[in-house]
Order: sequence, then structure tokens, then C-alpha cells
Amino acid sequence: MRRKGELSPARVDREWPHQIILPWSASGGQSYQTVREFCADLSLCPRGHSVLKEDEWHRVFCFKERADAEKFQERFGGDWFDPSMRGTGRNWHKIKPPKQRYY
Repeated sequence: MRRKGELSPARVDREWPHQIILPWSASGGQSYQTVREFCADLSLCPRGHSVLKEDEWHRVFCFKERADAEKFQERFGGDWFDPSMRGTGRNWHKIKPPKQRYY
């Protein structure tokens, strides 16, 4: 259930398509304030995602501008995240395995 006016995950993915994933340990706690201050002048979405990857929680930071995501990645590390990999329904927090392609 979403509240009126709250950004939906689909809207975040549409409007802030450049996404970087970081382990929670690198982006939470004391590091969180450092990350937020760094992103003050970047196109960071006010809402991100949290996902479970390899039994560890990760935070996904979403940017409108690719250049801003690249600056963020250069400063904090992390990997590019494809929003289509995020689970749905009861598995919203899990990352889906990549689809196998048959040629």
C-alpha cells in the first residue's frame, strides 16, 4: 500500500534510471550523512531502493543524470544496477537471477 503522493518504484525507475548499488555497510550508519552531503547538488532521487543481494542488504541510489551517477560511483564505488533485476510482489527485496538467453 502506498500513500498518496509517494513515489512508486516504477516512477523512480522511469525518472531516475541511472542506479548504483552499494552494500548497506558502506552506505548506512555514519556513512549515510557523508553520502547525503555529497549528493546534495546531484540529481539523486529522494527515494531509493533496498535489495537483498548474496544474503546482504544493499541500498540502490537513483539518479536522473548519468554523469551524477558516475560521480557517485567514482567517490563511493558500487556497481551499476538494472532496475529490472529487482523482485516483485512478496519478493520485492530480492534480486532476480539473470535470464538465460538461448541462441
